[in-house]
Amino acid sequence: MTIISRLRWRTRAILAITLAVLFSLASTGLAFASVPIVQISANDPYTNTTSQHQTEVEPDTFAFGSTIVSTFQVGRFTDGGSSNVGWATNASGGASGSWTNGFLPGTTVFATPPGPYNRVSDPAVAFDAAHNTWMISTLGLTVSGTSVLGAAVLVSLSINGGTTWSNPVVVHAASGSENLDKNWIVCDDTSNPSTSGHCYVEWDDNGAGNLIHMSTSINGGTSWGAQQNTANNATGLGGQPVVQANGTVIVPINNANETAVLAFTSTNGGTSWGSTVTVAGIAHHTEDGSLRSGALITAEIDGAGTVYVVWSDSRFERGGRANDLVMSTSTNGTSWTAVTRIPADPVGSGVDHFIPGIAVDRSTSGTTAHLVVAFYYYPVSKCSSSTCQLDVGYVSSTTGGSSWSSTTNITGPMTLSWLPNTTQGRMVGDYISADFAGGSVAFPAFAVASAPTGGTDCSTAGVTCHEAIFSVVSGLASLARGANSSLGDRVLSSSSVSSAPLTSR
Repeated sequence: MTIISRLRWRTRAILAITLAVLFSLASTGLAFASVPIVQISANDPYTNTTSQHQTEVEPDTFAFGSTIVSTFQVGRFTDGGSSNVGWATNASGGASGSWTNGFLPGTTVFATPPGPYNRVSDPAVAFDAAHNTWMISTLGLTVSGTSVLGAAVLVSLSINGGTTWSNPVVVHAASGSENLDKNWIVCDDTSNPSTSGHCYVEWDDNGAGNLIHMSTSINGGTSWGAQQNTANNATGLGGQPVVQANGTVIVPINNANETAVLAFTSTNGGTSWGSTVTVAGIAHHTEDGSLRSGALITAEIDGAGTVYVVWSDSRFERGGRANDLVMSTSTNGTSWTAVTRIPADPVGSGVDHFIPGIAVDRSTSGTTAHLVVAFYYYPVSKCSSSTCQLDVGYVSSTTGGSSWSSTTNITGPMTLSWLPNTTQGRMVGDYISADFAGGSVAFPAFAVASAPTGGTDCSTAGVTCHEAIFSVVSGLASLARGANSSLGDRVLSSSSVSSAPLTSR
């Protein structure tokens, strides 16, 4: 980061300090927060000795009307999954202090009441307006020796506004050599008479080279159709389906090696799925400090049906020394725009941006679409496990992504040793999320860690972690003053990943 950027960043931080910020600092133990934040999750209640406790990671969100629901892993295992999945619901358009929270029943042996699975992972949330039902999709895991296996794709239902949840419905149970991974869910909340109320779950089978599968429900998630493949039997992971007003389902997804972004569609309500097309290749810089991160996409849709896909990518940085956030858009899921850089910081700044979550105001569209992208970042990309400083920030656009604000810091810095450890590095999540909730501001959900007690390393025996799910108090506005453009950017590094692909578990 340049000296001018640092001064500008510090000025924003100073101007943003309020009594609410001070309260947040006192409650979280963070060094500072530029935007007032609030913990939305309940504290991890589980005590099994096999998990890292007081750890909550990998949140997703979805908003419909003035209700926003978040879901996340609770009690992270080092080698995959969590003790349970938590939820947090706000029915007041994201207003601070109005979050109800709890944990899903019937999932794992640790849940109340207990379920059949050893662990659970990959929570994602959707709303089915036709059946007035909230849904959280999860991945039930079993343990066989030293292997953690994806045993079933599940959906938990809420018919009272996301404040109580059913035992999970099985979408698909693994058989034979199947090893399920990275599920996601969306529902058709349009007024299209032939597809409204259809809900779609995507996942992949790691046991078959990450073969992509889809399943459809037409009855509020109480039962699900047989798994289906794409027309070309494509492989991939990390899909995030969205639905256009005409009922077309568009599924942006990473390929199986996270070396490219793909997309495929259904135009018949999930009866069949087309072949994948390539959106773009991926060039991803491996974050320093052994942080678990990758180039998984985040996708959303505007009021006119334009799909926005964002991921972290180093193609515009000389030597691929850091990641920017980049974007491609489509109006039909088959033709995609050239990759553009989101100018959160200048090229060559040394700031590393990753794990984004995009929100799109669906009351806006086209050249006046309002976008907010929340993300994690290192102010200095080149660092070590002891010196890396992890922050949360956001950028916004009121021009459909043709111009952007500069980065506004939300909270941080965090030290990596405060985070739970996994076999793929220290973890806040493989993805985060943000949504506009019935108004003109967006509410992200993100994991925030503060210093552990009993030691300096969260993953050391006898040390208590402190990582929970937070949002912002008053929402993140799309800043009309944003004037940063990526015009003139040149590709400076090759389109290939520089790290092994993540498994979502």
